[in-house]
Amino acid sequence: MLKLSPLLLALLYGFAVYQVSVWRTRRELDARSTELAEPRLRAVCERLARALDLPRIKVHVYEIAPVNGLAAPDGRIFLTRGFLEKFAAGAVTAEEIASVVAHELGHVALGHSRRRMVDFSAQNALRTALAAVLSRLIPGIGGMIAAGLTRLVAAGISRSDEYEADAYASALMIKAGFGTGPQKSLLSKLDSMAGAHGATPAWLMSHPKTAARIEAIAANEKKWLGA
Repeated sequence: MLKLSPLLLALLYGFAVYQVSVWRTRRELDARSTELAEPRLRAVCERLARALDLPRIKVHVYEIAPVNGLAAPDGRIFLTRGFLEKFAAGAVTAEEIASVVAHELGHVALGHSRRRMVDFSAQNALRTALAAVLSRLIPGIGGMIAAGLTRLVAAGISRSDEYEADAYASALMIKAGFGTGPQKSLLSKLDSMAGAHGATPAWLMSHPKTAARIEAIAANEKKWLGA
C-alpha cells in the first residue's frame, strides 16, 4: 500500500480546506448580499469606472453589521451593511466609500483576493507539517510554536497586500478626480469605528498601523504628482 509522507498529507489537507473555503465563502455571500442601489454611492462608483475605462463597477452589499469592505475570490466587491449605515448617518462620505471600493478593486486587480484563499490553504498545510515535526522535537509546545510561526508569515503577507492595494487605490482616486484626501480621512475614522489595536505589535497585525498607511499614501501622492 502506498505510504504518503506527512508533508504530502498536509498539502492534500490544505488543498481540501481551500476548496471547502471557496465554496462556503461563495455560498455565504450569495445568500446574504444584494447589489448596491444607493444613488450617491453608485455615482462615485461610476466615476471610478470611467477612470478605469469600464462600463460599470458592480458593488454588492453584504448584510452584516461590522464596518468593512471586501473582495471575494471570484472578483466581486462588497461593502457591509454596517458601512452603509455609517454613510446614512453622515459618519462617512460618498468619496470615502469610493476609496474603499478603490482599495478592494486593488486587491482584485493585483490578484490578492484569489491568492489569499490559496495562501490560507498553504498556511494550514505549513502549520500541520511544522506541528508534526516540532511536536516530536519539542513535545508539549511544538504545536504552539508552529501556529505562531505560521501566524507571523500570514501577517507579513497580508500587510504587504494592504500597502499594495492602498497604492492602487490612491492612483485610481487621483485619476478619478477625488484625490487621496478621502482615503486618508477614512483610515483615520476606521480606527475609532473598529476600536483601538491596543498593545498588539504592528508585525503581528494583518493590517499595517493606520499612521504608517497614511504616510505611505502621502509619499506615493507626492512622488506621482511631483510635489
